[in-house]
Amino acid sequence: MTHGRGPLGAPWSPKGGQLPWGPLGLLLCLGLAHGSHAQELEPRAYSPSPVGLNFVLLSASHTTGDILFDPSGPVNNVDARMNAAVAGYGHTFGLFDHLASVTLAVPYAWGQISGDVGEDRHEIHRSGLGDAQFRFALNLIGLPALTAKEFAVRTPQTTVGLSLTVTPPVGQYDATKVINIGSNRWALRPQIGISYPIGGRWYLEGYAGAWFFTRNDDYYGGVGREQQPIETLQAHVSYTVQPRMWVAADYTYYEGGRSTVNGIENHDRVSNSRAGLTLSVPAGRSQSIKFLWSKGMSVSAGGDFTTYAIAWQYAWFD
Repeated sequence: MTHGRGPLGAPWSPKGGQLPWGPLGLLLCLGLAHGSHAQELEPRAYSPSPVGLNFVLLSASHTTGDILFDPSGPVNNVDARMNAAVAGYGHTFGLFDHLASVTLAVPYAWGQISGDVGEDRHEIHRSGLGDAQFRFALNLIGLPALTAKEFAVRTPQTTVGLSLTVTPPVGQYDATKVINIGSNRWALRPQIGISYPIGGRWYLEGYAGAWFFTRNDDYYGGVGREQQPIETLQAHVSYTVQPRMWVAADYTYYEGGRSTVNGIENHDRVSNSRAGLTLSVPAGRSQSIKFLWSKGMSVSAGGDFTTYAIAWQYAWFD
């Protein structure tokens, strides 16, 4: 059986017909799933906390923007309007006298993607449970695991930590559709991060990591889809206005991620950057609210998105 190429390298189905939406179907690779993990901005992800801390998190976000394809192709004016709600839980504890933490987040997403294919305008609506994320983090250098009382009188120190984020394929997925909420594959990101305090109020942070993906053996048409790793870098500068109130400027750069469908390479390797702002304010003794904004700065392929988000967190000790 032979397989050809559709416009922009979109694969043809084993049944001999082109994938529905043709090149717009590549949105799964270029827009939402391709770089959604890499676009994360996480200020203070490696800042120390006391042990025995529990927290629950609820967040809502709205994302809009364009999807960039090869300008010589037949797809134009592609845009996405997506919303997401996330529920999460986290816990800090001591491990061999080092601070460690585990977090679990489960998203639900809904929205629509539209674009011109030739002379026709098409729109797709999607909603459903997304792939969950589990993260384990361990601080290796810096303050040891401290109780709440010890943590309150600590002297800030430079900390270096490692983390592993695992995303299992539990989100909504239908192999008869090209564009899905879930990705039907495992994703793993090892990462190293450093947090450097200056004068007790300023923090400089840098993270380096990479996303690795398993094969999706049930891609549209029953074929296989593979994706190369996406390397990521993050940088953050934050300032503590008062206890539990801080503001951060955020930046990330990510590249790689070319996909292969049924042995045919797509032209969807990214080399993108993103910047944002984060404000965290206390809301009582045990609660805080975060406001987040981010925007694509340079986009070679994929989603050029602007995101607005708000998150509520409630924390308590064992």
